[in-house]
Amino acid sequence: MGSKYTIGLDFGTNSLRALLVDVSNGAEIATSVYNYTRGESGVILDKANHLLARQDPQDYVEGIEAVICGVIEYAKKKWIIDSLSIIGIGIAVTASTIIPLDESGQPLTFLSKFRGNIDALARLWKDHTANDEAEQITLLASAIRPAYLQRVGGHYSSEWFWSKVLHCAHHASEVFESATTWVEACDWIPALLTGNTKLLSMKRNICAAGHKGLYDEEWGGWPDKEFLSQLDHRLPKVISTFPKRALRIGELAGVLCEKWANRLGLKPGIAISVGSVDAHMGAIGAGIGLGILVKIIGTSGVDMMVATKDTLLKNTSGFAGIVSDSILPGFIGLEAGQSGLGDIYQWFTDLIATGDTSIHTVLQSEARMILPGQTGLLALDWHNGNRTILMDQRLSGLIVGLNLKSTRAEIYRSLIEATAFGNRIITEHFENAGVPINRVIVGGGIALKSPMIMQIFSDILKRPLEIASSSQTVALGASIAAAVAAGSSIGGYDDFSNAQAAMIHKPGTIYFPNFKNTDIYDELFLIYKKLHDSFGRQGSSVDLAPVMKSLINLKEKVGFLSAQVHP
Repeated sequence: MGSKYTIGLDFGTNSLRALLVDVSNGAEIATSVYNYTRGESGVILDKANHLLARQDPQDYVEGIEAVICGVIEYAKKKWIIDSLSIIGIGIAVTASTIIPLDESGQPLTFLSKFRGNIDALARLWKDHTANDEAEQITLLASAIRPAYLQRVGGHYSSEWFWSKVLHCAHHASEVFESATTWVEACDWIPALLTGNTKLLSMKRNICAAGHKGLYDEEWGGWPDKEFLSQLDHRLPKVISTFPKRALRIGELAGVLCEKWANRLGLKPGIAISVGSVDAHMGAIGAGIGLGILVKIIGTSGVDMMVATKDTLLKNTSGFAGIVSDSILPGFIGLEAGQSGLGDIYQWFTDLIATGDTSIHTVLQSEARMILPGQTGLLALDWHNGNRTILMDQRLSGLIVGLNLKSTRAEIYRSLIEATAFGNRIITEHFENAGVPINRVIVGGGIALKSPMIMQIFSDILKRPLEIASSSQTVALGASIAAAVAAGSSIGGYDDFSNAQAAMIHKPGTIYFPNFKNTDIYDELFLIYKKLHDSFGRQGSSVDLAPVMKSLINLKEKVGFLSAQVHP
């Protein structure tokens, strides 16, 4: 039959990437990238409101054609691959990134009436305008549907589906009234490719529905109409357009329609898998399984594990979703993460070296020469709020210990250390909840591009960090999902176990903790936790008075030890 291939599409914050993969062995044949053209690096912002972040779905449409045609053209030139051997397409998208649709399933922003209307655009995952609505949902659920909150860590987020829909109802009524429904981008794109944009038959995926939309089969699927109507009497009309059941990763969303097949140069009828959240697809592509913590480190950070369905968690608070079948079918999916990670490093470099593309390399070279504790600085990594475990998007960043001799490299290193300390909070939270960690696998661009950052993370976490073999874990995960959706009868797979075994290579790089650094980082982490609890937990009685002097004492201690080693 010859080799078979799938294409994974990774719709990121700033760009779309396609990966063409040989299903038999995971060989990555070709990749293509489309940088979104609208807004600032694909994100439409509002100078008057720093919480707002939107995207234009037209970028998705243009990007699909560009990247799929791109990988096919490259593959034909280099490998003489026949496009007829491509058996499926998988889709991964940021979430919650939600789109208001009209009755035909088209984004409102495609209509002339709403063109240029910022409220008719897709609300990007990092749009935090719905803080008040998230609090409203949390308070109501706490009063009448506490089970809802148990599945999302105790607090609903402004990053998620219903808070964003409710915010539109409150602040952009014309858009809300004109929208027949709302959909996650990771559900709309498969509908587009299959030509099935009819609202009631448009497939929804359980990953986004469960982690972001309060879906759980335990209470019959979607949140009930009574709950939604108490939030706003207009919300039940939205849920009336949803299908009864959300589908699992690897299920079939449909097949490629003739219109898009002609546009892409592919065979009509190939499998289009159910979409999913980008990070969760990244977990698939990194090789997630029992006992494996996968960290996807990019603009934000997502930490994921799976557990057997009979697992009794000691603590459900602080998780951004505890959802059956959301990552791997047959397991409970657990998610946590940081709302800002690479974004924080980028914020700092944008402040001091606008337009200098090499600034990260320069700063990391300078910061590498600094010892742990030597800066006298300690930061909180909440520049984009705290996703977990505090689940509070109103929190903000902080740097303690600055003086007139603080250098840019010292500040940069303190921000990297802060994100690693925040990640240690999350890592320990998994174990404290009763989910043992045997391995840690890291994916995402930062994991591959920055040995210094990965070494700091390993030192602070005090764990070996295995770097995922693929530089495109999200797109690879989507390719694996497409292979499962296609099925073994045409060269794919019938389950994820066999697909992952064949298509994922072993990690090539492992960072081991440097135990010369871990003791100092343990001391710094204790101070970090004081800041974390004092600023992040209401009613905290933590005494912050010693913090600045503790940092100075630690800096002096490091200087003394260094002098002893290098007299």
